[in-house]
Amino acid sequence: MAASPAPSPKPRRERGNPSLRERFDAMRNLPPFLRQIWQTSPGLTLTSLGLRLLRALLPVVMLYIGKLIIDEAIRVVGLDLQFEGLGQALRGGELDHLLWLLGLELALAVASDLLGRLVSYADGLLSELFTNASSVRLMEHAATLDLEDFEDPDLQDKLDRARRLTMSRMNLMSQLFGQAQDAVTVVAFAAGLLVYAPWLILLLAVALVPAFIGEAHFNALGYSLNYQWTPERRQLEYLRQTGASVETAKEVKIFNLHRFLVGRYRALAEKFYLANRALARRRAFWGALLAALGTLGYYVAYAYIAWRTVTGDFSIGDLTFLAGSFRRLRQLLEGLLVGFSQVAGQALYLDDLYSFFEIEPEIASRPDAIPVPRPIERGFVFDNVGFRYPGADGWALRGVGFELHAGEVLALVGENGAGKTTLVKLLARLYEPDEGRILLDGRDLRDYDLDDLRANIGVIFQDFVRYHLTAGENIGVGRIEALDDGARIRDAARQAMADATIQALPLGYDQVIGRRFKNGIDLSGGQWQKIAIARAYMRDAQVMILDEPTAALDARSEFEVFQRFKELSQRRTAVLISHRFSSVRMADRILVLAGGRVEASGTHDQLMAQGGRYAELFELQAAGYR
Repeated sequence: MAASPAPSPKPRRERGNPSLRERFDAMRNLPPFLRQIWQTSPGLTLTSLGLRLLRALLPVVMLYIGKLIIDEAIRVVGLDLQFEGLGQALRGGELDHLLWLLGLELALAVASDLLGRLVSYADGLLSELFTNASSVRLMEHAATLDLEDFEDPDLQDKLDRARRLTMSRMNLMSQLFGQAQDAVTVVAFAAGLLVYAPWLILLLAVALVPAFIGEAHFNALGYSLNYQWTPERRQLEYLRQTGASVETAKEVKIFNLHRFLVGRYRALAEKFYLANRALARRRAFWGALLAALGTLGYYVAYAYIAWRTVTGDFSIGDLTFLAGSFRRLRQLLEGLLVGFSQVAGQALYLDDLYSFFEIEPEIASRPDAIPVPRPIERGFVFDNVGFRYPGADGWALRGVGFELHAGEVLALVGENGAGKTTLVKLLARLYEPDEGRILLDGRDLRDYDLDDLRANIGVIFQDFVRYHLTAGENIGVGRIEALDDGARIRDAARQAMADATIQALPLGYDQVIGRRFKNGIDLSGGQWQKIAIARAYMRDAQVMILDEPTAALDARSEFEVFQRFKELSQRRTAVLISHRFSSVRMADRILVLAGGRVEASGTHDQLMAQGGRYAELFELQAAGYR
């Protein structure tokens, strides 16, 4: 199969190359970022900063001691002492000061290395804690967002950037702390240079400014490129997962899709690579040219220091100290300026992270929310309800009005796209109606506490999640606070007729199911569905909803599951969605949906007598069994 070319990316993103003002404005993200680091571990933060402060002063001290060593060595040479051997020289005492300086420099070198290792150790621990804390915060905030948010491609892009930023922002922490350390070292070196030749510092700063401006410009371009390509990066990740995962392996092999997937991945990855390469080439060219100005400034200063040494103004030790100081100062200033531009660029990425945290859910409990009545007395009323998905032209539901009585088993039937699942999501307040309202025991659904409402609804959707956990945990997550209640889990499995499947597993309820992890055992589609149904029974909720959860079961198994569902729904309000009319006919009442509206309502016999859409679909399905 020929590889299908990847669609050409369109310049459709809202953010282009950030202006200088935007880059500086993004620096406002640094204080909250640093507060997060401090809150993660004040002790480790102080340890890292304290160690860096000590280490920042060592280069200046060591360089100055090096100057003293050279001057002392020249002084000893000038004495024209005739040593017959090392022993005599050591006994004479003329080398004592030189040896003491050498020993001090050795001690400082060992201390510098030790401090560097301690800094890396503290940063590593702090980085791990910060990443964990940020990931937890990301997951907790994502859990508060509306289902509608997760179906928005723009928010998916933002979530993807936030997720990647959570794992990589500790580079920014190390960079900021390193910048603070280098700034202290710069001040110390600058103080030394001020004693000898103050104008050298000004020369150095002027020489480095062009490199700083260039680096800042290309950092902004790099951010812009990554921002614009977020959807394509998600496509690349999707293609990578689809082409090499256990969930898709069967179809990829059967349909020989690997060439198609690899071809599309290559085409998209090649475009991303070419865009990155073009930027990297420009950055390398201009970076080298602008850095040459800094090098020129260094050698002008070096020549001046050498000239002052030749004229006798500076000693050889002074020459060594000044040349070394100027070289290190140039490197540090260049690093600080470039680092500052990189920090400004990384602060732009923090915009993505914090803007994600600023997203507020629209569906939330009111301050005066009340608990769901126990028991539900009258039931639910859909009062002229309409709902349209964001960005959609048509209505998913419009003018829907019906009652779901307390203790009633209501079946929803209709062709695909009729609005059955949307109606269920509105009932669970995963969406809010755009028109009309939904009442529970005479009060608007919005009046009730959201968590309490959902705790009273047990729902299994047709696209239920297959958790790669133990069989017991797969059921227990239906009521997470009862995850360790083995008796309740086994009872839920029995009600869903999943107990026989679980008991046949090598480790029973402790057996990891799914193929993602080692020693996991996969289940058939029907077995997975029984596990998922048990998850709904785990809630012991007042309202039970099964949204086509038995599609993978054979007709007999589905009938048995729904028969059990009918029996267990004696004291519950229940909603059942299925395409198999032999199953829905056992419901107390059947609602027929078409085009987002309620077309008919009644029992199986009543709807058959009416001879409408229900009777037509029933006969079409029945004919397939004759």
